[in-house]
Amino acid sequence: QVQLVESGGGLVQPGGSLRLSCVASLSMFSAYNMGWYRQAPGKQRELVAAISSGGSTEYGEPVKGRFTISRDNAKNTVALQMNSLKPEDTAVYYCNRSPIPYDYWGQGTQVTVSS
Repeated sequence: QVQLVESGGGLVQPGGSLRLSCVASLSMFSAYNMGWYRQAPGKQRELVAAISSGGSTEYGEPVKGRFTISRDNAKNTVALQMNSLKPEDTAVYYCNRSPIPYDYWGQGTQVTVSS
């Protein structure tokens, strides 16, 4: 059974940084492309960053140059380093398979960027 547990969110001022982490209970984790998604109030969930099984990365335009996705296959974890945060980054952040996520979603982690 898939389990995805996200952590690391919080309240941060504009321009600040946060590092999110996701532990994925997936057999053969290293074989999957993984991504970080976010959902802001009143908006659809969107994919913001993805990392392939081989370590190649892709980013959505709103976060390019500010966010960095990484993975540790030995620990079944995916991380998202977020720098130069903006109020519009405020959302609940989730990890899941990419580009087609599992139907199951973890609880997510709230990121709030506000002064």
